[in-house]
Amino acid sequence: MMQFPTIRSGLIVRTLSLLTLCLIASRALSADRLMFEPVAPLANKHIVLISGDEEYRTEESMPMLGKILSQKHGFRCTVLFSLGPDGADYIDSNNSAGLRGLDSLDQADLMIIGTRFRNPDAAQGAYITKFLNAGKPVIGIRTATHAFKGKGSFGSIAYDDFGLKVLGETWVSHHGGHKVEGCRGVIESNQASHPILRGVRDLFVPTDVYGVKHLTDSDTVLMRAAVTKSLDPKSENVTGPKNESPQAFAWLHNYSKPDGNGMGRAFCTTGGGSVDFLNEGMRRLVVNASFFLTDREVPAMADVNFVDPFHPSFYGFIQDTNYWKNANMKPDDFGLGKTPKMQDPPGTPTWRFDGSGNR
Repeated sequence: MMQFPTIRSGLIVRTLSLLTLCLIASRALSADRLMFEPVAPLANKHIVLISGDEEYRTEESMPMLGKILSQKHGFRCTVLFSLGPDGADYIDSNNSAGLRGLDSLDQADLMIIGTRFRNPDAAQGAYITKFLNAGKPVIGIRTATHAFKGKGSFGSIAYDDFGLKVLGETWVSHHGGHKVEGCRGVIESNQASHPILRGVRDLFVPTDVYGVKHLTDSDTVLMRAAVTKSLDPKSENVTGPKNESPQAFAWLHNYSKPDGNGMGRAFCTTGGGSVDFLNEGMRRLVVNASFFLTDREVPAMADVNFVDPFHPSFYGFIQDTNYWKNANMKPDDFGLGKTPKMQDPPGTPTWRFDGSGNR
């Protein structure tokens, strides 16, 4: 039997120890984010998806979208979360100051954001400023119209003005009855052939219609929102003033860079609660916009089937101050092959329809 010298054995041990330390360090560096490498990389595009809201469960929807975009469409995806206070490593969507990992925007080609009234520190905010000054594209969902709040700014764009100046709209109102009336997407007839709308059909979401009033003639409205009588996808549209002037539901907006040196592109939809993404049309709308804004050809019918089973919880505020600490959910809990399922918050109405209207 061949005998290896002692020194060779020692080198092997030290090499293995070094590899172990590197792996530990790598895991520590990525503990604040979730990364999905594409199965078949295409065009080397990187999307950063930013969750962090108290109400619409983007901590559930952003990992799901990251899986579809990476595993089915060749995007490299990084998902960020609002984490607990004082460096805690658990997800805390109620912590408005908890956004971490925004440095990943330095290598991003697209930002998808669904935050609500976040207040990042200056160091984290600087990464968003740099991203916007580069004129890179942004997709905003639901509460991204009021994504940030506080005294900070992204250069010339105050936190409070992010939605209005980058996406074209800020918080206005609930136009539909909250948790009572749903929303049916209606394609603008003059935009029916737009690439973002390819394959988008039968779009219905159980989040109510938002009021939209700040868009201008320079914005391109792709879909409008009809208020429905109930949260049942088969329910009829309401009659009366709510639907006489249908609100914009999805649009394109060109934003001015904070440094004043040129423009960037944005897409926004007021849909985007986690339960909204049970609807195939809603998923396809965001996937198509990701292709369009990264200058890739939008598929005729993009594959938006779930990579892992998706069991979103209903929207609503969670008032229990210890809820997130006790839940102790980590970014990696939403990784590939994993299907977390959280309880619906108190006050959830009876709604157990899937995206096709079946119970």
